[in-house]
Amino acid sequence: MHKASVLTNVNKQQIQQSTQSIFSSFTITSSLFLQESRIHFLVLYREKEGEMGREKVHALLLEDLVEKSGGCAVLDGGFATQLEKHGASINDPLWSALCLIKEPDLIKRVHLEYLEAGADILVTSSYQATLPGFLSKGLSVEEAESLLEKSVTIAVEARDEFWAAMKRSSGHNYNKSLVAASIGSYGAYLADGSEYSGNYGPNVTIEKLKDFHRRRLQVLVEAGPDLLAFETIPNKLEARACVELLDEENIEIPSWICFSSVDGENAPSGESFRECLDIINKSTKVGAVGINCAPPHFILSLIQRFKELTDKAIVVYPNSGEIWDGTAKRWLPSKCFDDAKFVQFAPKWRDAGAKLIGGCCRTTPSTVRSISKVLKARKSVSNIRQIA
Repeated sequence: MHKASVLTNVNKQQIQQSTQSIFSSFTITSSLFLQESRIHFLVLYREKEGEMGREKVHALLLEDLVEKSGGCAVLDGGFATQLEKHGASINDPLWSALCLIKEPDLIKRVHLEYLEAGADILVTSSYQATLPGFLSKGLSVEEAESLLEKSVTIAVEARDEFWAAMKRSSGHNYNKSLVAASIGSYGAYLADGSEYSGNYGPNVTIEKLKDFHRRRLQVLVEAGPDLLAFETIPNKLEARACVELLDEENIEIPSWICFSSVDGENAPSGESFRECLDIINKSTKVGAVGINCAPPHFILSLIQRFKELTDKAIVVYPNSGEIWDGTAKRWLPSKCFDDAKFVQFAPKWRDAGAKLIGGCCRTTPSTVRSISKVLKARKSVSNIRQIA
């Protein structure tokens, strides 16, 4: 009886140990299964979140920069103007893009001058850099695409080099700048002044415009800029082409589209800005709209008009007020804004609703320094109040 009892107790212990082992194995297996399932779910979720959120992350870069700048970020100024001041000869259909071939170091020098002046955004030297334009110079497609990439690379290198130097110093008032890849209008490629008339003729269709811009857009995006800048768009047709192209190519880098204006009220084509902005307002790819290379005395009323027509951020970078004769290839004498005038009006443009302000043709690092100083004065006061 005692022996049987002992055997029974032993069997019970073995059964309990066996049961515990099986249960433990089941628990571990179940736990591992649940853990692996959870990890798999999180990976899928994060991948999906990445697909959906990548565009938002890019957009936040610009929003963050505007906030760090005190509510209005500063763009750079006239690029060709500064190249010519350093002796570059760019009286050519490629205009400033000619320096991508002949004097790339000079392009970097100008970028650095604008960064030192306080530019929060650098615009690349690709405004008039097009594949057909480079091919007309006898370059291959590969060489032409490499030059487009170089326009972004040079700007990024200048930005990174400047920011690395600033991080080693203290007490500066600079932000880490963003790089916007410039995409000039079809009229800029034609080099006949039609970016200021919008008259492309009856044979230029929306498909032709998209075909013209498509590969250049692809190459510039692949080069890795922070932003895209469609500049001096003169008509509704090309604005629509840009919007549709961004969707067709599923571009995730935020962009702005800027028009020129010769009368201070409409696009150069004579089409109303209401018509033009109705197209852009439907796009989730375009984060900002505005005016570039128009006379500065038009800007305040245009900002006010744009505020009525769109909820998108407004960007303005006027020229000095001089008028370009596209036929004679020269600047005509006219009423100009000097640096003091930009200091006077930049805060008015900001207060009217502009989120990005800079300069275009015939403005210089001195102009940008003046704009940056007056706009960032409010940022400095705000920082002092926060410390207090």
